[in-house]
Amino acid sequence: MSCVLFTEHATKDGQIIGEIRLNAEKSLNALTLEMIDLIQPKLDAWRDDSNVVAVLLDSAGDKAFCAGGDIVNLYKSMVANDSDFPEQFFTREYRLDYSLHTYPKPVICWGSGIVMGGGMGLMNGCSHRVVTETSHLAMPEVTIGLYPDVGGSWFLNRMPGGTGLFLGLTGNPINAADALYLGLADRAVKADMREGMLQRLQSEHWGDDAGGVVSRVLRELEDESRATFDEMVAPIRAHEALIREVTDHDSVEEMVEALQAIESDDKWVKRAQKAITHGSPLSLKLIHEQLRRCRHMSLREVFQNELVLSVQCCRHRELQEGVRALLIDKDGKPQWTFSVVDEVEDEFLSGLFESPWAAHPLADL
Repeated sequence: MSCVLFTEHATKDGQIIGEIRLNAEKSLNALTLEMIDLIQPKLDAWRDDSNVVAVLLDSAGDKAFCAGGDIVNLYKSMVANDSDFPEQFFTREYRLDYSLHTYPKPVICWGSGIVMGGGMGLMNGCSHRVVTETSHLAMPEVTIGLYPDVGGSWFLNRMPGGTGLFLGLTGNPINAADALYLGLADRAVKADMREGMLQRLQSEHWGDDAGGVVSRVLRELEDESRATFDEMVAPIRAHEALIREVTDHDSVEEMVEALQAIESDDKWVKRAQKAITHGSPLSLKLIHEQLRRCRHMSLREVFQNELVLSVQCCRHRELQEGVRALLIDKDGKPQWTFSVVDEVEDEFLSGLFESPWAAHPLADL
């Protein structure tokens, strides 16, 4: 079976809804280069096909939409000193993400289950993002010595009250209620309504307003799902004041100190404290600087900047060590390049933002 399945669903009025289904359930649909290279040409073909009115992006299984990128093969390439694979992987992944962000037809993402890393990149590029009661979103790159890429510089900077920076620094999870609050999702629909959603979309008369058709169907489904989400707690929204307090400092060192100084039995706070204490000090500095530099960049510039950062991160030991400790040896004891945040060298940090190319691979976005 292919790692991506493509289906063209006929509508009542003779149009087509194209479905892209990630089909790697055992790996929680982690996004591989093979998947990317299958999806991109199909998206391009459907964009130019006048019979295709909308695209549905979903996945096999109930556990995850997409739990991240192909970190294992990235690790293998770093161990082998293969600089070509990381460059090819990130270049083509970000080109796909940008294609979704700028797609001229409605793209519905069914973001049920785990949505992390590369999955967040796919989902945030879609015009109609659906979460369910099982959705578990996160950008936990600080735990492996990386930073929130795949457009994280764009969507984290657009969250209210410092929440984007806080979530980047801690990797704290996001449920459906918080996803709506943060602008990471557009609709909350019960997980068992996916097939019903597709059937309703097929029964519609599409006309000239495909986006309006999709919005109306999802609005109706959300209304029918309301009882499921009315009582759902939104932890990030509930901790809004704490997040503002922690991030209202001029340096990462002060933010880390402020978070660590909080005395609380709150599991959500303790989780954030653990992540910021055990995560990569270099990543903490990198995330802060990334969001500062990208605040006023265009979407195109964001992906170009992230490609530089990601490729540079693969040329240094931090990411390799983080992946080793968390996913390969699983000893949970990474030996970070810098032991604490205030030891991170400014010159080393600045070097990660320097482009290694005379001609940028994403110059044509």
